[in-house]
Amino acid sequence: MKQVDLYGRVRHSVLIEGISQREAARIFGIDPRTVAKMLAFSVPPGYRRRQRVCRPKLDAFTGIIDQILEADKLVPKKQRHTSKRVFERLRDDHNFIGGITIVKRGFNSPVQLYPRYYA
Repeated sequence: MKQVDLYGRVRHSVLIEGISQREAARIFGIDPRTVAKMLAFSVPPGYRRRQRVCRPKLDAFTGIIDQILEADKLVPKKQRHTSKRVFERLRDDHNFIGGITIVKRGFNSPVQLYPRYYA
């Protein structure tokens, strides 16, 4: 990713000083398409995912995990399922072939996988 100061200098050169995009690309040593992107966004946009995260082993079981977490809302906090217990239930009751780390990852970063339960 290009640095923010370069981003600002390119935008200033093209928008304020009035040099062409092609000339700015040559002066700063960057691709003309990069200059066009720098002009399109006032702030560097950062990383953006193009596709949804694919979890081939876990996606088939997210409905079951949702049911377990919904049921856990009704019981006291000390009796709720841990990630290890959810994994064991998936493996024993539903023939889950993935590893425990796949399930644990969902519990360690709940905002990404199960956002409605941790809001």
